[in-house]
Amino acid sequence: MTLRKKEMNNRKEEGTKRENLNKLESEKETNEYNKEDLKALEERNIKNDDNEKKKLIITNEKSFIRGMIVLMMMIFLGNGAICKACAQAGNNNPISLFQQNDSKESDNKQKDTEEKKDSTMVGTSEEGKKYAYDAVEVERKLKNYDYSNNGKKMVFLTFDDGASTTVTPKILETLDKYDVKATFFVMGKTIEDGGETAKTLIRKEFNSGHAIGNHSYSHDYKVLFPGRSLNFQDFKADFDKNDKILKDILGDNFSTRVIRCPGGHMSWKNMAPLDEYLSDNNMASIDWSAYDSDAEGKKKTANELVNYAIKSAKGKDMVVMLMHDTYGKEETAKALPQIIEYFKQQGYEFRTLA
Repeated sequence: MTLRKKEMNNRKEEGTKRENLNKLESEKETNEYNKEDLKALEERNIKNDDNEKKKLIITNEKSFIRGMIVLMMMIFLGNGAICKACAQAGNNNPISLFQQNDSKESDNKQKDTEEKKDSTMVGTSEEGKKYAYDAVEVERKLKNYDYSNNGKKMVFLTFDDGASTTVTPKILETLDKYDVKATFFVMGKTIEDGGETAKTLIRKEFNSGHAIGNHSYSHDYKVLFPGRSLNFQDFKADFDKNDKILKDILGDNFSTRVIRCPGGHMSWKNMAPLDEYLSDNNMASIDWSAYDSDAEGKKKTANELVNYAIKSAKGKDMVVMLMHDTYGKEETAKALPQIIEYFKQQGYEFRTLA
């Protein structure tokens, strides 16, 4: 019994040892498996991190490329060249690549035109504009023999055939003394005959705020109105020649839209071509509604000229006074102070034609 019990105990101990050994082997294998899983997990994490980094790099590269594209488009647009690949409303005509450039060029040309227009001196200086009155409106009233002005009195002192080196300086001196502005209808041949002195007088007239009108180059009735009828081509050539002289003196930006026909517009036949030309170019031909008679009949004294001027202006709200500042009109220069004083006393405003 004892031996069998002992043998049984030994077997039991061996079985326990084997069981413990099997547990150790199992735990060892389990630990090995856990190590492999942990290593695989670490490798997967590293691989995932690498993938995320690659994605981030790709995303950043795409963002950079998009940014560069936007920047290039902004630069491209800033230079005014954009291709609009779309159809115009209502049709399939593509918008030209250069349409925006053309638009900008058009805007620039318009701006240049406006600046040029602003710099153009039409008949008077910038200072003289505040004395100027619409010559086209005055022409309309004169042609209709309408000298009313709603009770508001205005007088336009006008001088023909200058600038002379003898009379014009005296006229300018008197106008300056009374702070009155006038309109000078100048003649090209008289200016040429007066040389640099006459040119200086033209500049003085302009710079003093007076208005400049074109009274032809030659004042030759036979050239301008042969047989008392307008020769438009010769008339225009004659006036253009005078206009060039004025530009040479006052600058290319100078022009005048006011003319006075030698002998007056009312004196000649076949004037329709001139009227049409003036209308198309917003110009005016100015005659007169009063005069001092310094170019008619016998030579007159200063007092006689004053009396003629006052008499011819009676009852007229709007007075366009014809006088002359050419050679031999010294009495006109002497009469001018009294003529100015009369109109001042009667409440007339002195204006110019432009």
